Amino acid sequence: MGRLTRVYAALAVVAAAAAVAVVVARRRGKGTKWGKVREILTEIEKKCATPVARLRQVADAMAVEMHAGLASDGGSKLKMLLSYVDNLPTGDENGVFYALDLGGTNFRVLRVLLGGKEGRVTKQEYQEVSIPPHLMLGGSNELFDFIAAALARFVETEGDEFRIPEGRQRELGFTFSFPVKQLSLASGTLIKWTKGFCIEDTVGQDVVVELTKAMERQGLNMRVTALVNDTVGTLAGGRYDDNDVLVAVILGTGTNAAYVERANAIPKWHGLLSKSGDMVINMEWGNFKSSLLPITEYDEALDFESLNPGEQIYEKLISGMYLGEIVRRILLRMAQESSLFGEVVPQKLEIPFILRTPHMSAMHHDSSPDLKIVANKLKDILGIHSTSLKTRRLVVNICDIVAKRGAQLAAAGIYGILKKLGRDTLSSPKQRTVVAMDGGLYEHYSIFSECLNNTLNDLLGEEVASTVVIKLANDGSGVGAALLAASHSQYLERCPES
Repeated sequence: MGRLTRVYAALAVVAAAAAVAVVVARRRGKGTKWGKVREILTEIEKKCATPVARLRQVADAMAVEMHAGLASDGGSKLKMLLSYVDNLPTGDENGVFYALDLGGTNFRVLRVLLGGKEGRVTKQEYQEVSIPPHLMLGGSNELFDFIAAALARFVETEGDEFRIPEGRQRELGFTFSFPVKQLSLASGTLIKWTKGFCIEDTVGQDVVVELTKAMERQGLNMRVTALVNDTVGTLAGGRYDDNDVLVAVILGTGTNAAYVERANAIPKWHGLLSKSGDMVINMEWGNFKSSLLPITEYDEALDFESLNPGEQIYEKLISGMYLGEIVRRILLRMAQESSLFGEVVPQKLEIPFILRTPHMSAMHHDSSPDLKIVANKLKDILGIHSTSLKTRRLVVNICDIVAKRGAQLAAAGIYGILKKLGRDTLSSPKQRTVVAMDGGLYEHYSIFSECLNNTLNDLLGEEVASTVVIKLANDGSGVGAALLAASHSQYLERCPES
C-alpha cells in the first residue's frame, strides 16, 4: 500500500509539473507574440523617422530637382511642366465663362458670372455627367461628341443673367487631368490615357482640337481659351481669392504642386517672355525621388507590385491612395509573424487596398475610451473580431506613424518650393506667402493636416512661419479653369475694362 501511495504521489508531481509547464509555455507564447509585435513596431518607427534635420535635407533635394527640371526636359524626376499660364486672375474679371472638368469617369460642366472686384463670383451653375463605360474604350469622336453634346445642352439652360453679349464667342477653360504634353495655353497632345480610359486614336492628338471639332459638330460656338490641369486650376482659384497665393498643392487621392516662377528663371523656356514676366509651373511632384526619403520594406513591396514601379515614389508615401494600404501591409506582417489576430491570418487582411485611407482616418481619430470605432472598422472591413484594447491601441499607433510620416514629408516638399522662391527667409518689407491647398486628404484627415502645418512652421521658424499661410482652396479644377478662361480672354485687349 505504501508503495502504491508513493507511485500515486510521484504521478501527481509529474502532472503538476506538466500543468505548470503548459502555463509557462502559454505565457511564453503570449510574451513572444507581443515581443515580435514590438520588434516590428520599433523597426517601423526607426525607418519612418523624419527628424527636422532630415526633412531639411529632403527640402533641399526637392529644390535641387526643381532647378534641374527647369533647366532641361528629362533633367530631373520632376517634370516641371510649362503651363503657359502667365496671367493669373486678379479679381477684375467680368462676364460669363465656362469650364469643363474631365478627370475620370464623370465630368463636370460649369458656368460662372464674374462681377469684377465688387461682384466677384456673382453666380455659378454646374452639372455632373457620367461617361458610359463603352465610350471609355471606343473612338475619340464618340467620346468628345458625347462631351460636346452635354456641353451644348448645358448652354441651352442659360438664364438671362448668363447671356453672352451679341457678337461674342463663349469661352471655356478645359481641365484635363490626364498626361498631356502642353504646346501652348490652349493646346496639348495626349501622352496616354489613365483611370480606365483606353481610346487609342486620341493618343498623340491635340485634345483641344478634338473637343473643338466636336463642339463644331454640335453647332456650339465656343472657344477653348485655356487647357489646364487641376493643380494649375487650384492656383488660379486661390489667386482670385487672395493675391498673395504663389503655390498650390493637391493632397487627395493623388498629389501634385504648382507654383508661380519667374520666366527668366526657366532655362528650358525659349519663347518670348510674357508681359507679366511670370509662368506657372506644373511640378508633377508626385514623381519626386531621393535616397533621403524614409522608405520601408512595406513601401518597396507596394511600389514593386504597383502598375508603375519605380515611379511616383513621393506620391506613394504621402497621398490618400496609399496611406491605408501601407497600414494594411504592416498589420498583415504582424498577423503572419506574431499571430496578432489569432492563429489564422484573417483572409480579408490579405486583399490589397481593402483598407482605404478614410477607414484609417476614422480609426486614427477614434477618441472613445475603448476605441470602439477601431474595433468596428477591423470587424467590418477586415473581418477581425474580438480584438483587445491593447491590439486596438497598436492599430492607432501604426496609423499615427504612417500618417505623420506622410504629413511631414509633404511639409518638407512645400518648404522646398518656398526655398526655391526665396520665401523661406524674412524679407524687408515682410512678404506674405499663401499656399492654396485642395484635396480630401488635407481637408478631412485633420491629424494629417495639423501635423503638416506644425511641421512646416518648425521648418520655417516662428518669424517666417508668421508670413506663410495655408488656405483651403475652393474647387480649383472647376471654377479655377473658368477664371483662367477669363484672365486669358480674347476680348481683354479690346475691352480692358472687361
